[in-house]
Amino acid sequence: MLDASERAGAVPVVLQADDSGMVAFYRAMTLPERRTMLACALGYALDGLDFTIYTLVLGSVIALWHVDRGAAGLTVSATLLCSAVGGWAAGYVSDHVGRVRAVQITVLWFALFSLLSAFAQSFMQLAVFRALLGFGFGGEWTAAAALMSETIRPRYRGRAVGCVQSGWAVGWGSAVLLQAIIYSFVPEAQAWRWMFALGFVPALYVLFVRRFVEEPPLAATARSQAMGSMWEIFSPGLLKTTALAALLGTGAQGGYYAINTWLPVFLQSERHLSIVGSTGYLGFLIAGAFAGYVTGAWLADRIGRRALFLLFAGGALVMTLVYTTAPLTNGMLWIFGFPLGFVVSGYFAGLGAFFAELFPTRVRGSAMGFAYNFGRGIGATFPALVGYISATMPLSRAIAIFATIAYSLMGLAAFLLPETRGRALQS
Repeated sequence: MLDASERAGAVPVVLQADDSGMVAFYRAMTLPERRTMLACALGYALDGLDFTIYTLVLGSVIALWHVDRGAAGLTVSATLLCSAVGGWAAGYVSDHVGRVRAVQITVLWFALFSLLSAFAQSFMQLAVFRALLGFGFGGEWTAAAALMSETIRPRYRGRAVGCVQSGWAVGWGSAVLLQAIIYSFVPEAQAWRWMFALGFVPALYVLFVRRFVEEPPLAATARSQAMGSMWEIFSPGLLKTTALAALLGTGAQGGYYAINTWLPVFLQSERHLSIVGSTGYLGFLIAGAFAGYVTGAWLADRIGRRALFLLFAGGALVMTLVYTTAPLTNGMLWIFGFPLGFVVSGYFAGLGAFFAELFPTRVRGSAMGFAYNFGRGIGATFPALVGYISATMPLSRAIAIFATIAYSLMGLAAFLLPETRGRALQS
């Protein structure tokens, strides 16, 4: 039987006797739901591929142009700051021109600037191209998360949107695999350019979206009526929710980017691993991240959104401190990479559904874009700050300091926000 929230806004189908499992829900989904889920997962994988490439070639860029860590980290921060602006803008655009069209626009944008990064002739040119890439990179998450949340029924929303988030780990892993292959056959001075050039592949994904993904009826109906202003999210009735959601996004992303931007450099500089030698460590970390995404998606529907964030914020804080400050051998570090990846990634599985459920349809895209990408914008300063203070202390300690700040903010915001599991999305 369908629960009350499903009767309010879903296409009824015959459910399996037990659809509460981690992946069992997929059998009861309609064809449009499945196509949307696949398309968004693929899109997010490509998003992760394009962003992660830069963190993997960071060591090559530093060596080629003799850039200090602060400036290199600032480039990552600039990309994330632009993604914050692009994400909010894409949310507003998706409210007015449609979720599917906004996904297409943003994917083409970040694919183009990844290709241009391959032809950069100076660090400044590369920094500009990466910053501009950020506008599309930030926008794709916003449009796709709104698209998924409005297409999938409340009963499955947490698991479906969370499983889509696992696409990031697939893209991340693909980038690491490309690095291992390309750096094995191409000189380092040119290998990083090939990495960026392959980041143009996501442009082909747009053809799939155009053919197989439908606009959610809920969003289409809302656009035919009076749409909300992008500033409505700061009105008295929504301001508190907007502020706390933005704080949650800040903690979630600040911790993630502080750790994952600098982890390859940490392995190479403090653990003395080669670029190819660090691939196995990153691979185990990514395997943990994928498991974390899928598990977090299941937990979001089983224990609720808030409990998921509180549980993983605590776990991420503990594991980051262990990984960066405990006296571990390299062998132990390899093993601990799996639980680290699990806890610093798994909580993202609940963010898309949670933000969608907090806001009304007329401003959902704008609100999700702002909350998630404000967090990304503030969290964007963390890689640069880690880079700068690592000049006065070990890089591992700098990572630990900012991870502690980030996950404390995340836990506080989760504690203050309401539970939304099972909430129907209405216009």
